[in-house]
Amino acid sequence: MQKLIVCLFFLCITSNLSAQTNPLWMRYPAISPDGKEIVFSFKGDLYKVPADGGTAMQLTKHEAHDYQPVWSHDGKTIAFASDRYGNFDVFTISSNGGEVTRLTYNSAQDYPFDFSTDNQSVLFGSARHTVNTNVRFPRGGLFLQSYLVPVKGGRSVLISATGMEHAQYNSDGSMIVYQDRKGTEDA
Repeated sequence: MQKLIVCLFFLCITSNLSAQTNPLWMRYPAISPDGKEIVFSFKGDLYKVPADGGTAMQLTKHEAHDYQPVWSHDGKTIAFASDRYGNFDVFTISSNGGEVTRLTYNSAQDYPFDFSTDNQSVLFGSARHTVNTNVRFPRGGLFLQSYLVPVKGGRSVLISATGMEHAQYNSDGSMIVYQDRKGTEDA
C-alpha cells in the first residue's frame, strides 16, 4: 500500500512538472498587424510570442484577469480588458510591455474591439444603459453598445446602441463591421 502511495505521489509531481513546460488554455490570440507576433491570454495575464514560435514574453503581471487583447493598427499598442477594479474595463499597454493605462471607468463591463484607423481611439463594447427608449436592454455580455474612448484617456462616446459583437473598422475607417446578436439563443 505504501509503494502505491509513493508511486502516485511521484506520478502527480512529474505530471505537474510536465504541465508547467507544456502550458494549455492559451486563449484569445491576437495577431499583430504585420503578422510577426501573437498576443494571447494565459492564466489571466497577457503574453507575446513570435508567430514562428519561441519563448513567450509576459506583458502583464497582475492578480486580476487580463484578456481579450487587440492590437493597434501600427502595432505599437495593445488594448485589453481587465477586472483590476472589480469589473472589466479597457486598458492599454505598449506592445513591448511596460506601464498599463486605464481608459474606461464605468461600472458596466467594457471589452475592446478595435482601434480607430488613426490609432487615437479604442472602439469597445459595453453593457452600459443607453436611453430608456432602447428596445434592447443590456444583459451581461449580450447586446453590447459600441463606444469610442481616446487612447490618451477621456470621455467615452456612444457610437451605436445596436447590439454589436466583434466590431472592427474596415480598412479606411468609413464603416464598422460587426456580428449582430439577434437574441439570447446560442450564437
